[in-house]
Amino acid sequence: MPVYGYARVSTLDQDLTLQQDALRAAGCSVIRAEKASGTRRDGRTELQVLLDFLQPGDVLMVTRIDRLARSMKDLQDIVHELKAKGVSLKATEQPIDTGTAAGKAFLDMLGVFAEFETNLRRERQLEGIRAAKAKGVYKGRKPSIDVAEVRRLKEEEKLGASAIARRLKIGRASVYRVLGAVRR
Repeated sequence: MPVYGYARVSTLDQDLTLQQDALRAAGCSVIRAEKASGTRRDGRTELQVLLDFLQPGDVLMVTRIDRLARSMKDLQDIVHELKAKGVSLKATEQPIDTGTAAGKAFLDMLGVFAEFETNLRRERQLEGIRAAKAKGVYKGRKPSIDVAEVRRLKEEEKLGASAIARRLKIGRASVYRVLGAVRR
């Protein structure tokens, strides 16, 4: 049975080498790797390539479950998709094998903890932002739309929302928001 590997890190400055080495050592004939957040499946093209390619009897191997998904819903969706295709999921660093009842139970527990960890990280980040704002250190990101220029183009040059959006390279909805108009 062919074994295919999937490696993922969250940021561009992180390295995939350790995961790839572990997957090769576990017998993966093909390894797909990417640098993308694991909180959502959007934008994870390498994972999608694997999911589309896998055939009945194949094995999808990861080093740890949190490399595959960071939310319980995504993890369950992926596992359901794999099961429907007749594909097993295994991890090199965790006793996960979706071909066994114990492996499935352990997978669910790890999924809950991965999501919990993500939620804790998000809460800590928000607390840090609130504290920085209270100290006047954090101002948020700089506005990406020049409100005065949008209004000037509307009033002085009599441009419509589409023309303003094209000229400033912003969305038309943003122009409407700035002008206080709601397009119906």
